[in-house]
Amino acid sequence: MSAQVTLSKIRSIAVIEVNNPPVNALGHAVRKGLWDSIEAAEADDTVKAIVLIGAGRTFPAGADINEFGTAMQEPYLPDVIDRIEDCKKPVVAALHGTALGGGFEVALGSHYRIAPADARIGLPEVNLGLLPGAGGTQRMPRLCGAKLTLDVMLSGKPISAAKAHAAGLIDRLAKGDLRLEAIKFAEEVQKVRRSSDEEQGFLNTKSYHEALDDAKKMISTRMRGQLAPIKIIECVTAALETPFAEGRAFERASFFECLSSEQSKGMIHAFFAERASAKVPEASRAKPRKLESIGVVGGGTMGAGITVAALDSGLPVTMIERDAESIARGRTNVEKVYDRLVAKGRKTKDQKAAVMALYTASTDYGDLSDVDMVIEAVFERLDVKREVFAKLDEVIKPSAVLASNTSYIDIDLISSATSRPSQVIGLHFFSPANIMKLLEIVVPSSAADDVVATGFALAKRMRKVPVRAGNSGGFIGNRILGKYGVCAAHMMEDGASPYDIDAAIFEFGYPMGIHAMYDLAGLDIGWDNRKAAAPNRNPKERYVAIADRICENGWFGQKTGRGFYLYPDGARIGTPDPEVLKIIQGERERKGLSTRKFSKQEIIERYLAAMVNEGCEVLREGVALKPSDIDVTSIFGYGFPRYRGGPMKYADMYGLDKMLSNIQAYEQEDPIFWKPSPLLVELVETGRNFDDLNKM
Repeated sequence: MSAQVTLSKIRSIAVIEVNNPPVNALGHAVRKGLWDSIEAAEADDTVKAIVLIGAGRTFPAGADINEFGTAMQEPYLPDVIDRIEDCKKPVVAALHGTALGGGFEVALGSHYRIAPADARIGLPEVNLGLLPGAGGTQRMPRLCGAKLTLDVMLSGKPISAAKAHAAGLIDRLAKGDLRLEAIKFAEEVQKVRRSSDEEQGFLNTKSYHEALDDAKKMISTRMRGQLAPIKIIECVTAALETPFAEGRAFERASFFECLSSEQSKGMIHAFFAERASAKVPEASRAKPRKLESIGVVGGGTMGAGITVAALDSGLPVTMIERDAESIARGRTNVEKVYDRLVAKGRKTKDQKAAVMALYTASTDYGDLSDVDMVIEAVFERLDVKREVFAKLDEVIKPSAVLASNTSYIDIDLISSATSRPSQVIGLHFFSPANIMKLLEIVVPSSAADDVVATGFALAKRMRKVPVRAGNSGGFIGNRILGKYGVCAAHMMEDGASPYDIDAAIFEFGYPMGIHAMYDLAGLDIGWDNRKAAAPNRNPKERYVAIADRICENGWFGQKTGRGFYLYPDGARIGTPDPEVLKIIQGERERKGLSTRKFSKQEIIERYLAAMVNEGCEVLREGVALKPSDIDVTSIFGYGFPRYRGGPMKYADMYGLDKMLSNIQAYEQEDPIFWKPSPLLVELVETGRNFDDLNKM
């Protein structure tokens, strides 16, 4: 036995209890304890059946993440589960909380399963670029068929025990004390019943083949380029078409293929990076301020989205707009979100009404006098924002936090409009703010620790992924976007069409190319920024005016039906525009440029080199605390494919020496734009990488 696993006996029932807080993870001591306990219970002639149960808040919720990347010790989880299933006495798994991954595979290896209706079960390994490798892909479809198995494994999302019971995965729903009901159930069962022996007629049925076909179609669009989903489908097919031992061997080989892949390394990195992003020095030094109500200034797209995110987290919101017409428009923007949810059946009208009861609107800034935080979401102009902050400074209470939802503007310049700059931070939400998970928390020079901690507390309450950013133009995400956007413009002028560039980016794994993204956001936004920056532009730097020429025609993207792409009849997906190609050719001729072709590989290598080189500068200047924060920002805010880990992790896997060599070659063409970051040079010279910086 082990300290984490205890064996006791109630009448003729052995009770094996896992007690490894907080989530009873299946680390080595737990696996060894389970093995030894099963052996002991089986050898005890007075034991008629066995109950497996978890102490605390949950049945084992999966593997021990602290063992990721280390050599596993025997007994291995698949062998432990086989030992449970091979037990000559009936084993009842009593599930509560969240039985996920290896935990649910333990339950599948047990002979019977009982759980309260609100317990959750799932196999989320696909989120780490893996597949259930301890028999899950072989046992689950034998119990419930291909459709539910594939839905659970490919989505990575848990389902309720009630749904699992209806599908045959859970044998009994407990309505009272789980331990007592599990013991009673164990006393009733008469025989061992192994999932690996189950054959329920799922083979060669129409539903079986349809489930496989539907899954293949789904992953070709929603999970493009990912290995694990393909392997999951192949393993489930093997479960339903081959003997258990053969399917099990195929599953194990597929698991190790996924585990050794760069995709799994990237997704495991992203998993840890997401959790590390909330660990910031300010939050370790101070507790957040009270946060029980907020104000939002501005009811446009961003203001409404922020309001919905706050309402969804249970925070009362007071929205400020300039007049009655704007108030009505702001409320409509908020209600539209909930009306869509009602129409889809995801909320009832009563639930919508309950949420909207937390919402009030006003034209009087004085109505914000008692809120705990105010988030400004007005037009992206410094003078407008300073005017708003000056008004807020006059009316809000002394302890309130002030935040700006700016994408680019210097927070210090905004906070200087108040008498309390230490209480001002940036909260850069991404559009749509109620859906996008990233929240850049921008820390200006004078921000107090507890004010920064309050920003992170808000992110946690809203279920956002927070990243701390220093106060630099564009912060982390938009600053890096600016660089690789310029790189794309250079390639476009040098011979690659915007459609070639977007195709390469899409194939790499982004949901859309950069020019399609510009069209979606609105080309006029970037045009305004470029015009504002023009007086300070280095005349020696290369400037590409193609996007300006497009904007001069009034083509601003999807909202005008035309940008880099054509959007006839309100289409959401654009088609190439021959007139844009003429504009591009005209700019090339005006500059007397000779053009060349770019392969997809060349496009991606330059695109990512620009991204990583600027990421190094963001790190060197302290705008980002660590490389993994840049990865989190890129994944959750800009569509970087999660299975590639983020740009800095991708660079590590690509090879920093190779990337530096590429940049040095590009530097011969353009020594201003392609100046290698001193940090990148230092890392290569010292044989270190970005993972090393993450560990510092």
